[in-house]
Amino acid sequence: MSATKYLNSIQGILEKIKTKEMKKIRAAAKIMAESISNDGRVYMFGSGHSVIPVLDIFPRYGSFVGFFPLYDPRLMWWNVIGPGGARELLWLERQEGYARVFLQSYPLEKRDAMLIFSHGGLNAAPIEMALEAKVRGLKVIAVSSHANVKIARRSHSSGKVLSEVADVAIDNCVPPEDSLVDVGQLEKVAAGSTVAAVSIAMSLVAETAAVLAKKGKVPPTFVSPNVHGVPKDHMAGVYQAFTEFYYKRPFNKKGQTG
Repeated sequence: MSATKYLNSIQGILEKIKTKEMKKIRAAAKIMAESISNDGRVYMFGSGHSVIPVLDIFPRYGSFVGFFPLYDPRLMWWNVIGPGGARELLWLERQEGYARVFLQSYPLEKRDAMLIFSHGGLNAAPIEMALEAKVRGLKVIAVSSHANVKIARRSHSSGKVLSEVADVAIDNCVPPEDSLVDVGQLEKVAAGSTVAAVSIAMSLVAETAAVLAKKGKVPPTFVSPNVHGVPKDHMAGVYQAFTEFYYKRPFNKKGQTG
């Protein structure tokens, strides 16, 4: 059955991540924990379907204050055609210069980290997010398909791909075409990069929390109402902590933190 083929393929991908990428996941978690323990931010970015792991890291049950998602509706499709459509998004994420404009609204500091998801690792948006973060002194973590980079044509004017810009480059272990199941036509079906990316994302959350726990510095954590014994006002405290986390970096007149 094709459903079984898909699940077997995903299981194989996750096994590769577990055996080949754990050293990088631990290194990335160490960077992220260092930022959070120093009152820094772990910024997260993805465009198109790569925004899904960003959405899943924070806010959601089992995650904690310190993660800072970077959302741009222009880089997230919410329609198929027309405004918010896939063609429009795919065009914009390939245009050089936009990411730098987008980041003018965020006060990045050297104590922060940047986590970027991009299956292909070739488009301008994720590459320039990484380049700009590096210019500002941040450590960059990338999650992308390293197999795709080996066969694809480089298109960014820097000549670089996302994994080459990152301090830690995690391979999602998904084949370049992303889709995994052959149903008897040229085009395979059922993509694997989202499951891989979200699995890596949750692994990073878990490992970062473990590093912080050893220091006694796990920030306020989102928790399910199904957890017995949690105070009724716990979630209000989490929102308050994120509000303070969000607003404590005013820009100066030059558009920088001071």
